[in-house]
Amino acid sequence: MQRKGLFGVTDTGDTSGFGGLVQAQPTAGDIVSTPEPLGGYFDEVVAALRESLGDDVTRAVIVDRGELTIHIAPDRVADVCKAMRDDESLRFELCNSVSGVDYPDQRNRLHVVYHLTSMTYRRRVRLETAVGLDNPTVQSATAVYPTADWQEREAYDMFGVVFEGHPHLTRILMPDDWEGFPQRKDYPLGGIAVEYKGAHIPPPDERRAYK
Repeated sequence: MQRKGLFGVTDTGDTSGFGGLVQAQPTAGDIVSTPEPLGGYFDEVVAALRESLGDDVTRAVIVDRGELTIHIAPDRVADVCKAMRDDESLRFELCNSVSGVDYPDQRNRLHVVYHLTSMTYRRRVRLETAVGLDNPTVQSATAVYPTADWQEREAYDMFGVVFEGHPHLTRILMPDDWEGFPQRKDYPLGGIAVEYKGAHIPPPDERRAYK
């Protein structure tokens, strides 16, 4: 299976970010781990996490372009984050960001990615989990990393991922009564009139062009 860009763009209007790059990817739902040993500090991080929570905590471990991604179950996010923060061998004190990704060709198409940093050991790691549209529920990490509060709200607003245990899961960018999730790949591009509580923004093709 190959990924040739997002949003179905095939001509010069490339909004994908791939710039024409054809990139191979695993088949839907198939995540292939990098053979161990992983190299560098990656083996220490994975071993410490497994020792803390059990070998089954990692669904897959991938090293790509010098970065470590650990795939975990959506109902174990809080436990994994707590271990990553508190274990003396790990000490990932900071959650830099939480982001969402939509891979419409996969069964569990909605991915949530947590970027963690250890200021103690000067290390970085990425936690990733995936859910399907039938049950798009992921454990919230806000009890462990308070900085994840607004970031999880944005992933909920843009992708429709429901973060179980979040203290106030409401939209943060779109109006409260907005229908749909704008960053899913099957969401229509442009041409939509937007209403913001008394203000009206016409669709792009009806706006005045300044040249």
